[in-house]
Amino acid sequence: MIPSEALRKRAEALHLHGLLAHWSELAECAWVEPLLTWEETERARRSLERRLAEAHIGRFKPLADFDWDWPEQCDRAAISELMSLEFLKTASNAILVGASGLGKSTIARNIAHRAVLSGHTVLFATAGQLLGDLAAIDSDSVLRRRLRHYAAPALLVIDEVGYLSYSNRHADLLFELINRRHECRSTLITTNRSFSEWSEVFPNAACTVALIDRLVHHAEIIAIKGESYRRKEAQERAEQRARKRRSTVGAAA
Repeated sequence: MIPSEALRKRAEALHLHGLLAHWSELAECAWVEPLLTWEETERARRSLERRLAEAHIGRFKPLADFDWDWPEQCDRAAISELMSLEFLKTASNAILVGASGLGKSTIARNIAHRAVLSGHTVLFATAGQLLGDLAAIDSDSVLRRRLRHYAAPALLVIDEVGYLSYSNRHADLLFELINRRHECRSTLITTNRSFSEWSEVFPNAACTVALIDRLVHHAEIIAIKGESYRRKEAQERAEQRARKRRSTVGAAA
């Protein structure tokens, strides 16, 4: 039997005020404990569904299927450490640097998904989506609300920094967002540019150095090097189609 006081605390955590109002009459009823368990399970399920929907992670390949032998350089141990989510406890950042097609976004999505499953709030967005959204807002009050929206999650993933160049306004907005999150919540960045090249991503922006400074202050920086995995997959598919065509022609002959 679970002690009545333990059951009462669970009912309080669930804010079941009607049940609590009649606790002295109902505490010993056999159905109370199963009722609390059902309510906890259902709320946990709905919370997970809501957080997954709000995270906007999208479809991704699980790391169990990731070809770790393909990149010429990839610190698998460091990525496993990020997957443990320890960096969220200290509001540290993570930065994945590498050319296109090496799996940076796949790794980021896996970390984001793990964070949601572990009960954290997460938001995944490309740099183009996030900065385009913020820059399109004219109203100061609406902009402040939108900045709070991006600043709120325990983990914010900004994917594909460096594929486009941005104006000074975009740079200022990104700096404002990163500054709000600095030492409060974790940010994960994927980029195809080294930090020395970010002046090309945000040309003439005065805040670029300060932006990078806050990002790397408490950050795990992981460089991934090698040839594009997407190109490798495309070549393999082309070879498979060619073999299939040759086989079909040979059978017909």
